[in-house]
Amino acid sequence: MTRIKVENLKKYFYSGIFRKKMIKAVDGISFEIKEGKTLGLVGESGCGKTTVGRTILRLIEPTEGKIFFDGEDITSIDGRELKKMGKEMQVIFQNPDSSLNPRMRIYDSIAEPLRIHKICNKKDEKERIYELIETVNLNEELLFRYPHELSGGQIQRVVIARILSLNPKFIIADEPTSMLDVSVQAQILNLMKDLQEKYGISYLFISHDLEVVEWMSDEIAIMHKGKIVERK
Repeated sequence: MTRIKVENLKKYFYSGIFRKKMIKAVDGISFEIKEGKTLGLVGESGCGKTTVGRTILRLIEPTEGKIFFDGEDITSIDGRELKKMGKEMQVIFQNPDSSLNPRMRIYDSIAEPLRIHKICNKKDEKERIYELIETVNLNEELLFRYPHELSGGQIQRVVIARILSLNPKFIIADEPTSMLDVSVQAQILNLMKDLQEKYGISYLFISHDLEVVEWMSDEIAIMHKGKIVERK
């Protein structure tokens, strides 16, 4: 089953006050990601790969093209449909420190999506959170700490637990380990693979590191100046 399908996706930006200059951040790319599979999107900084991820999630609007999720055209949906889609499509950002509210305990950070989407009651919430923290291989005692008391690797695991609370089908991982030590990177990547096998999650894995992308991905697309120039 095809989880994500992108057809001729374009995103153009305009800069300049007096003389408008068009920047083709994404310039007509197409790809598919099957259920439980990973597409690695690799390229140098500024090639447009992060813009692809943000456009698929509708954090920014495409200039042209189509985006399909489980066969449904989501290019122009809004309101309740967009909110529903937001549960099933999630993102892991590059900097884990900016992903959590520094004034919120880890327990409440993981609970927040459950409460917003009214997924479970108070009793079931506690059970679900303890289950999630175990799933990402963290000690329960960390639930009552604040983000500044955790390491970068621990925070990224909390972010993953928070995402898993919504049972996503598709995750965009945008340089998810580039800010972490090499040994911790391997642990997070292994965790992501384990979760994919367990839950059938599809990934768009974005990175500038070809070695990491090759290890994580079933298929690789290499971007340059807004275009996919090679596939592996």
